[in-house]
Amino acid sequence: METTKKINFSRRSFLQTSALASGGMLIGFNLFTACKEDIKPPIDLSLLDYNDFNAFIKISDEGKVTIFSPNPEIGQGVKTSMPMLIAEELDVAWDDVNVVQGALDTKNYTRQVAGGSQSLRQGWEPLRQTGATARQMLVNAAAAKWGISPSECKTKNGIIINSNGDKLGYGEVVKEAALLEVPENVTLKDPKDFTIIGQGKSNVDIDEIITGKPLFGLDYKVDGMLYASVLRPPAFGQKLVSFDDTNARNVNGVTDVIKFGDKIAVLATSTWSAMKGKKVLKAEWNQESKAESTAFHDEQLLSILNGNKFDTRRKDGDVKKAFSEADTILERTYEAPFLPHNCMEPMNFFANVTTNKIELVGPIQTPAGTAASVAKMLGRDESEVTLEMTRMGGGFGRRLYGDFAMEAAEVSHLAKKPVKVVFSREDDMADGIYRPASKYKIAASIKDGKLTGYHLKEAAINGNMYGLIPNFFPAGAIENYQVDTANYQSNITTGAWRAPYTNFLASAEQSFFDELAETMQVDRIQLHKDLLQNVKGTTDEQIQYSPERLEGVIDLVVEKSNWGKTPEGVYQGFAVYYCHNTHVAEVADIQMENGYPVIKKVTCAVDCGIVVNPLGAKNQVVGGIIDGIGHMLYGELNFEDGVPQSNNFNTYQLIRIHQTPQVDVHFVKNDIAPTGLGEPALPPVGAAVANAIYAATGQRLLKQPYMKYYQPKAIIG
Repeated sequence: METTKKINFSRRSFLQTSALASGGMLIGFNLFTACKEDIKPPIDLSLLDYNDFNAFIKISDEGKVTIFSPNPEIGQGVKTSMPMLIAEELDVAWDDVNVVQGALDTKNYTRQVAGGSQSLRQGWEPLRQTGATARQMLVNAAAAKWGISPSECKTKNGIIINSNGDKLGYGEVVKEAALLEVPENVTLKDPKDFTIIGQGKSNVDIDEIITGKPLFGLDYKVDGMLYASVLRPPAFGQKLVSFDDTNARNVNGVTDVIKFGDKIAVLATSTWSAMKGKKVLKAEWNQESKAESTAFHDEQLLSILNGNKFDTRRKDGDVKKAFSEADTILERTYEAPFLPHNCMEPMNFFANVTTNKIELVGPIQTPAGTAASVAKMLGRDESEVTLEMTRMGGGFGRRLYGDFAMEAAEVSHLAKKPVKVVFSREDDMADGIYRPASKYKIAASIKDGKLTGYHLKEAAINGNMYGLIPNFFPAGAIENYQVDTANYQSNITTGAWRAPYTNFLASAEQSFFDELAETMQVDRIQLHKDLLQNVKGTTDEQIQYSPERLEGVIDLVVEKSNWGKTPEGVYQGFAVYYCHNTHVAEVADIQMENGYPVIKKVTCAVDCGIVVNPLGAKNQVVGGIIDGIGHMLYGELNFEDGVPQSNNFNTYQLIRIHQTPQVDVHFVKNDIAPTGLGEPALPPVGAAVANAIYAATGQRLLKQPYMKYYQPKAIIG
């Protein structure tokens, strides 16, 4: 159990406290770097420009609390859960808290990213410390008023109570508290005393979302703003030769046509006019670099896998020797295609570039990096850039890349007017930054019924797996273990896609382990648990996962899914995985209908430490599982001569509501600091479903999308 802790909290970690014009108090901190000592928050709240991963508390004379949440909200719920941490330690009633999205301040803060499922993990103690410090300052002010020691006071729901039963509201002492020294030491609550953390709280934006209030980038507009629709090269590797904008300029509402680089922006008074104008543009393109197709990519990746030019990411023991001495070698190749992100809100961004400043507004996962890139592109100082974040209608990694924001800034700069670039769905899919196509060759050696060696090779388009991934399970569990990677450099843009690399790697490895257990004639659950015994007590600091916590989610999912005890006609598949600091195990239940597998239920066990907001946490797990199922069953983006072959949902299949299974989520209860949930539930579901399909049909699915390669004639039950 985590006990009450004394935190030596340096004054350098806080902005200096100041009395607000309204008589309130504002306290801020930086999760990663201390704020500069000479920076004071502005008096006028409308001028506040806060950077990401900083929480700011405003307390009015009336005791109302506003928490500024500067980090990007992409639907992962951090705008709700992170302020919960502050409110918990501040000891106020959640119903009395108002949460406001902050803006970017590139002067005082150095890091801002919504990605990698890191928000709560990184903010756990700093956010709580800020709440606890504010509470202590309020208590100190009340104690001074009463002429007693602060130790004689306690707080509850924004009220300070002394040993005589006298009470003062936070608002009654906020002015005095604002003038006090920031305490060096604060006491954090014991988890058993939490009243907000661990309680399900609705999304703070839910009312605005369901009533259609302006929250998203597409909602944002200002007087005099023009809309821009951009014509981009129709194929990767192409460059603009010439264009004729006569027809575009004749479209009602079109005000200008601007070339920038190899792109052409049509500016208009509405998105409809801008997009209509773009459609009638005439442009000539030439192919500057190779026009690549999916068949070519497949050939390249298979050639790489069968070659010997690799970078070795991890090497334990002697894999070659283990394979040379093996009784049996199991080898399989797993394949996955490119995937677009398909956020429900297409890419969009507003920019107003003037001689004095650059205003940016829109949905972005990397506001600080995007602002810096815009400043560099325009040859301006970063201090001239302001960036306001809107809520995002999905991100999944696509909005880590600020290309659409840079387009808006460049077009505004050239047009000398405020401009909002808006992608159509076709733009979004055809000019994406995709999950790279990849292939894995996995081989294992078996000697005397024991697993003696394991060799994983990855071939991917452009990038390879992160350095940490070779230290995930089964690293450390097998004496002879090797991970090799290689890639083919393509002109097709690729990047992070929800749970980068692990989103398919988990499907491949856990499908392989299911077949490996069958080959070894051992129980598939027990195989995992036996291997985890080899890791317990390891001194290898590179190992990222906890064998005890992985074993815990295995036991929990086995119990909750009734593993092996289902009715006749229900087939189960198991997978377990660790990524983004969280341990997850899943069991998929399927039934056969008209020769096809139908996923009825997925049972998921998660160890993410303390669950800050159970309602939001469950939503993240369910969403990740459904997203994973849809893409691994149906998702595929092919290329022909550099042109994406799907550009809308009529040709790119997403999972439908009637195809979504029941998802039962169970969290391991402990007092370990929380880890992420936006990504970890997605990777293992591909293998859980594939293994369940094998249990039902005897067919091993090695290539995604699974339903494209599934053969109904393989049914055996």
